[in-house]
Amino acid sequence: MNKFILTLIGLIFLNNCSLNENSKIWKNKENKLEKNKNISKFSPEKTKVVKVFNENVKLNITEIKGRSKIIDNQNNYGSQLYKGELIKKAKYKFSKFDETNKLDHKPIFLKDGIIFFNNKGSIIKYDENQKVIWKKNHYSKAEKKLNPKLNFLIDGQNLLITDNIAKYYSVKIDTGEINWSKNNIYPFNSNIKKFKDKMFVVDYKNTLRCFSIIDGNECWSLQTDDSFTISNNKYSIITVDNNVIFSNSIGDITAVDVNTGLITWQLPTQSNTIINETYNFKNSSLVSDGNSIFFSNSKNEFYSIDAKTGGINWINGINSIIKPILIGDLIFSVSNKGYLFVIEKNKGNIIRITDLFINYKDKKRNNVIPVGFVIGNNNLYLTNSDGMMIVSELELGNVIKKEKVSGGLLSEPFIFNENLYIVRNGSIIQYN
Repeated sequence: MNKFILTLIGLIFLNNCSLNENSKIWKNKENKLEKNKNISKFSPEKTKVVKVFNENVKLNITEIKGRSKIIDNQNNYGSQLYKGELIKKAKYKFSKFDETNKLDHKPIFLKDGIIFFNNKGSIIKYDENQKVIWKKNHYSKAEKKLNPKLNFLIDGQNLLITDNIAKYYSVKIDTGEINWSKNNIYPFNSNIKKFKDKMFVVDYKNTLRCFSIIDGNECWSLQTDDSFTISNNKYSIITVDNNVIFSNSIGDITAVDVNTGLITWQLPTQSNTIINETYNFKNSSLVSDGNSIFFSNSKNEFYSIDAKTGGINWINGINSIIKPILIGDLIFSVSNKGYLFVIEKNKGNIIRITDLFINYKDKKRNNVIPVGFVIGNNNLYLTNSDGMMIVSELELGNVIKKEKVSGGLLSEPFIFNENLYIVRNGSIIQYN
């Protein structure tokens, strides 16, 4: 029996975290977050239950209030205000995408409605009653056949748009009428960030583009190392102080001065990786608290790096490609195998591990991939590739509910105005 438990535990942690010197499994019994005598080292000989490491550790996050406003420039969403009733309230319909394997495009949430797009690149503005206020398409017949997929960013009364067919433009939020429209050399493959009168986006050639928000003219560009293959993962951009910081297809993290386009620092994270492996390599989105940057990848690495210098604060052995969440002194990350890791932000020590896929049978869970998660008050909401949403209570780490959202394809969850939203292929579901 002991041999079986040891083998099982070994397999889990080979897939999800490394137990070497860098793994940072919690060793300090004096948890600054909450003094708890039950915190212990990871010990296979003493572990009777595989589903949780340090299962008796209680997370004191009740004093951390949920946010109604998101720090969007740093992708730092934190804990948001949501009661967690999970009652379906509304459905915003759009035409289904014909060819896609994931929904990684974020709707724009307004006080009086939602903005999204359909399979031909039409931008749709809905009111709070799911009625279409306006629908505009700024593509030619030939461009529509390419099924453009759009990324949005609000700029005051205007909406900035980039897509996967190399077009970028600005429209009025009130009417959908175009302000200006431009074309890039290569398609875009990242989210959009802005700083004052500039917008930033990365294209498929690992080039960071800086455009004027006023007229769309290019201010400067910076190409990082290119690869022979096109990544199937969207790159991530954040801004910290006067630097725009982004990832690329080969694992480089680069900080660039927003005004000059000159490199401030660069951190390669895949120096030993064969170039042909770049297609399978994936980074999570970058997240920052203003001092450090946090991200993980598909190579079993979770990084904390200094935002000013690019120096490594710590590296942990967590295999995850979805965006982590920062709450106070805690980091929450979900591995590719469905394990929730709670990490001490400053030192990288792992405080607790919970198996969120505990209710999946082995054959089923091997085919399920986490899509993304959000934290509302004391609950974590995780969407998966099988169309299910798992709800976990964070204080004790219990899985409390599974909710079927879709037949398969769905986005990460979003919280806005104390409602939870999930994009399915053909509709956006709103829960209150």
